[in-house]
Amino acid sequence: MFKTLQDKIQKAINVLKGNHQITEINLASSIKEVGRALIDADVNYKIVKKFIKKIKEKSIGKKVLTSLNPRQLIIKIVYDELVTLMGGKNVELNIYKTPFIILICGLQGSGKTSFSSKLSFFLKKKGYSPLLVAADIHRPAAVDQLNFLAKKICVPVFSLEKINSYDHDHIANIVEKSIDYAFDMKKDVVIIDTAGRLAIDEIMMKEIKIIKKHSNPNEILFVIDSMTGQDAINTAKSFYESLNFDGIVMTKLDGDSKGGAAITISSIINKPIKFISNGEKIEDIEIFHPDRIANRIIGMGDIISLVEKVQEQFNEKNTKEIYHKMSKNRFDFNDFLEQIKQIKKIGNIKNIISMIPGVDKYLPQKNREIDNKSFKKMESIIFSMTPYERKNPKILSDISRKKRISKGSGISLDEINFFLKQFKDINKIMKKIKTNSGKDLIKNFISEIFDKRKM
Repeated sequence: MFKTLQDKIQKAINVLKGNHQITEINLASSIKEVGRALIDADVNYKIVKKFIKKIKEKSIGKKVLTSLNPRQLIIKIVYDELVTLMGGKNVELNIYKTPFIILICGLQGSGKTSFSSKLSFFLKKKGYSPLLVAADIHRPAAVDQLNFLAKKICVPVFSLEKINSYDHDHIANIVEKSIDYAFDMKKDVVIIDTAGRLAIDEIMMKEIKIIKKHSNPNEILFVIDSMTGQDAINTAKSFYESLNFDGIVMTKLDGDSKGGAAITISSIINKPIKFISNGEKIEDIEIFHPDRIANRIIGMGDIISLVEKVQEQFNEKNTKEIYHKMSKNRFDFNDFLEQIKQIKKIGNIKNIISMIPGVDKYLPQKNREIDNKSFKKMESIIFSMTPYERKNPKILSDISRKKRISKGSGISLDEINFFLKQFKDINKIMKKIKTNSGKDLIKNFISEIFDKRKM
């Protein structure tokens, strides 16, 4: 997420490294590069111009405090302006009545159906009982897709077969009956997935207005594909004029999105981004926090979100057992496999890495694509071991065993040796950690990694 923008802004800020005061001369190069980085990220030129002007006004001639240097001060100023540009503060979904009706709208291909299922999963984890409504009766297999996704998370879907040729009465009937059904089944949240088009047209906007009229939603969320760039702004304006939606959802932030729309859309439309979707998995949904995203962009990471994600999957009893085994030197490859499973549950590895400040600088093969597939080699190596070898890691110093594992997994001997070294390093780090509580485990684990990588 925002990887290219992050690299360019850090490069721009590094121009000021070593100076004792910010002047027009040493600021000029840095500001120019920040501006270029934002324009390359598809941020509107006029917005970039205002952004740069504010940075200049806040920084020129400013004396640096004894605890700061010019680079740190510029980081703070850029961070503050990014937070303001992205809406200032997060605005969470406020479910204040039952059933609470959420209308999902947007163009075709923006990810509305996927997001609807992700939102139902997100709310279910928080203790709500959601109902999904299949109100997209145009796109082939749209209802089937929603049913498929909902089945994975055990959330019911309300739909009606289309009997006659399409008319507006049918879509109104779906919406009204779904709300009656929600009352009968005691569902406290109704999420309506609507149809889209490849572009805004009169038929689509008329239909969405009918759905709004008959559902009387408490919340309207506009879903936009972040990869559409500045076109997303124009689309959002058109929907806002027709629906006056309450919040924005940015999807596909795990792809090749430059991020310009995500940075600017909130300030232009004057509506908050409430959620972001950054992966294909059902759990790849986050509440949008402008301050945390700004931290990621300037390379400061997002430890709060990381800890929250870890805590969602955290099993204190199991983790204490693992750390106890490590302290007694009894941590084996079966335990390691279990830890890989837990990490994969947290979410997309690229997103996790983006939350840890500076970690990408210390990764081998820096330019390699990093995702959950990165664990496949580790798993293949362990699965190629005998049960005895998994329980007794020390015996794998034997070259004949390593050659057999290499042949069985299809992974080179050099990579096997590198993996075994990684395993030893993890053991060394974790032996140092002494804790009695789950929260301390997380805190100390992160601290040890930072110390290890000298961040």
